[in-house]
Amino acid sequence: MKVVLDHLTKKFPNRNKKIGGYVVAVNDFTFEIPDGKLIGLLGPSGCGKSTTLNLISGLEMPTEGRVFFGDDDVTNLPPENRGVGLVFQNYALYPHLTVEKNIMFPLQNFRGDQKLTKEQMKEKALEAAKLVQIEGLMERKPNELSGGQQQRVAIARALVKRPRILLLDEPLSNLDARLRLQTREELRRIQNETGITTVFVTHDQEEAMSISDIILVMKDGVLHQAGKPQDVYDDPVNLFVAKFLGTPAINVFKGRIRDGKLWIGNDDVLDIKRTSDCDVYVAIRPEGFIVDDNGRMNCTLIRREVMGRDSSVVAENGAFVGQSIRAIISSETQVDTSRQNIRFSLKPSKVYLFDRNTEERIPFTV
Repeated sequence: MKVVLDHLTKKFPNRNKKIGGYVVAVNDFTFEIPDGKLIGLLGPSGCGKSTTLNLISGLEMPTEGRVFFGDDDVTNLPPENRGVGLVFQNYALYPHLTVEKNIMFPLQNFRGDQKLTKEQMKEKALEAAKLVQIEGLMERKPNELSGGQQQRVAIARALVKRPRILLLDEPLSNLDARLRLQTREELRRIQNETGITTVFVTHDQEEAMSISDIILVMKDGVLHQAGKPQDVYDDPVNLFVAKFLGTPAINVFKGRIRDGKLWIGNDDVLDIKRTSDCDVYVAIRPEGFIVDDNGRMNCTLIRREVMGRDSSVVAENGAFVGQSIRAIISSETQVDTSRQNIRFSLKPSKVYLFDRNTEERIPFTV
């Protein structure tokens, strides 16, 4: 089931009555979510991603714009009539009910031709439990389960009624790091098996990039970029997207273009083909540095951090915007830590230029 968001806007009254007016949580959001895909809705806290999810589910009504499921306009339909499955951050399980009864609960609301017998409900609950691999826990209550098991119960409960759309709002944020990794892999497996169009809200960019078919990057209620995770990472449209994606974060410097050369501080780090001179932000991915005694970029060496397969070189540069540069290199690369300085060559494909005023991407070739 494809989902079409057509110029969605959501405004809330400003709680500060002295200021008055409205707070725009979602601003003219337009996107078509393809049928059967897992979409990662990504952005910092307060960017409007949960509000967008609530507009899809019907928990919030848009101030402007329309929501379509397939060709059906569902803008004014209540949540119970949209055929959505919702999974929240806090699981929202009934503590007095067993796992089986928690999963069965949505089926008890079916009426008319859809009404099921108790045996049919038990059968469907078991199918959903098997899908998330908790069929051996059916008689337990939520307080007898781990956080990861509780999350699986919540997912099974959302899936048991075979929703048209599955909506997940920060579903993994309460889990520890190892369990979060395991559970997100399970989410990807479940989505592949069911083929249900899924929208996954998270502020964790690594989480979104690892399992999503498409990511949507939001800030201040505005959709900044959409695309395949690797495409968005490799080709950010502006400085915000470049800075938001990637661990460690991209390294940003104040730079300038003069006479066909890109300068960072006193170093001309790249020859580039661009006619107009201007001041820019230079953003370099951590994997874009090459340790090179003859490299054109000179930095002050702080330390080397060994991380197993890779190493992180921590350095400083007067033009850097922030505290410390982090360059990711192979652990086999030799670094003389007794020296105060380190020189780098740069991989042009990992270097991005942005207008100093608008922070929009400036294309260039070398």
